[in-house]
Amino acid sequence: MLDLRGYDFHPVIALPEGYEVWDFTQGYDPKRAMRTGYGVGRYDEKRRGMYTTALFGGVRDIHMGIDLGAPVGEAVHAFWEGEVHRFAYNGAAGDYGYTLVTRHMLGDTTLYALHGHLAARSVEGRFEGQRIARGEVIAWVGDRHENGGWNPHLHFQLSLVRPEVADLPGAVSDDDREEALRRYPDPRLVLGALY
Repeated sequence: MLDLRGYDFHPVIALPEGYEVWDFTQGYDPKRAMRTGYGVGRYDEKRRGMYTTALFGGVRDIHMGIDLGAPVGEAVHAFWEGEVHRFAYNGAAGDYGYTLVTRHMLGDTTLYALHGHLAARSVEGRFEGQRIARGEVIAWVGDRHENGGWNPHLHFQLSLVRPEVADLPGAVSDDDREEALRRYPDPRLVLGALY
């Protein structure tokens, strides 16, 4: 188990008091009423009927990241110093849209963080190996036309495995869950106790 106690991580998105913790176990309603513009979607949550595009093949519905719901244009910060590893536009229906993967050294552990559903300006001027500082604004939450068609939010996912491209499976099948939990640790290790 990855132990990151003792680090002072910066919030990735500054969530206000009173944000919602969403339950997507019964699916996703893009027209649902929200109490605030901010919310959290859970890690390792079985989201039946939510991922309906061809990208998910009808079987990938266990969420491997944490969703941080925020208004379009909300700043996304680096949780720790590191560098840009990969970035891309993943444009398939239901995909991440603009995506940034960062690389961080935490003691002897190399940890990668995928930031998905971003605004296009998040990748402008980026290059692989570009240094980033703890707390630096590295991206912005994207709108539906650029984020894969989702309500505005950040998909934040950790990986102990080096991504070759700016992509990670944000949802996996029941058969792949145990291996995915080993590869993609709980983002609350750096985000804190959000729920």
